[in-house]
Amino acid sequence: MNTYFQFKKFIIKQDNCAMKVCTDACLFGAWVANKLEQNEITPNKIMDIGCGTGLLSMMLAQKTTVKVDAIEINADAYLQATENIDSSYFKNQIQTFHGPIEYFASHEKYDFIICNPPFYINQLNSPKADRNTAMHYTGLSFENLILSIKNNLSSSGKAAILLPFEFINKIEMIAKANNYFITERLNVQHSPTHSFFRSIIIISSILSFKKETNIYIKDVSGNYSIDFIDLLKDYYLYL
Repeated sequence: MNTYFQFKKFIIKQDNCAMKVCTDACLFGAWVANKLEQNEITPNKIMDIGCGTGLLSMMLAQKTTVKVDAIEINADAYLQATENIDSSYFKNQIQTFHGPIEYFASHEKYDFIICNPPFYINQLNSPKADRNTAMHYTGLSFENLILSIKNNLSSSGKAAILLPFEFINKIEMIAKANNYFITERLNVQHSPTHSFFRSIIIISSILSFKKETNIYIKDVSGNYSIDFIDLLKDYYLYL
């Protein structure tokens, strides 16, 4: 696996980070960034929970001038994210913080929060502790994630979360118990012939009509879909 991933406007080094660049995370960042660019989401400040390499923070920063606070619990990932961001055009726009989100304290609330959380529940753990924390339900539970969002989100704010398709009902129940509701959902397929494997949700404390759409990454011929290309063309080198 490459130790770095070259995008059009930044480089992600990932040799010291358990969570590598992956297609669904790139789609997540591009989909949310598009909403920022189209002013469908208009925050004054953004939080990135579990920023990993800093990928999502920089994808959003490419499409908006809004300041981003990126929080990461793993020391190696925090250092890698800081290195990546400090080497980019966005070093004055993104600030990294090291520590668990449960203990993060800010003097002001955020209008928008993005998170690609750990989600492999009841599956075999990796022998590496850092990868377990990054990928599994041992470091940040869904309950703690929703509470952390609740503690840091403004009353009119929104949060975007990337999850496996089969976990959406679970997190929706937890969100509702904390007076948060799914207002938008994007279901993701590898191709039209595959089952859904990821969902991106936007939650808010303001109950509204739930908009639900679908997207597939590649078409039946194995080429990137038109919708995927439209979202990623400003990021991927060869689109």
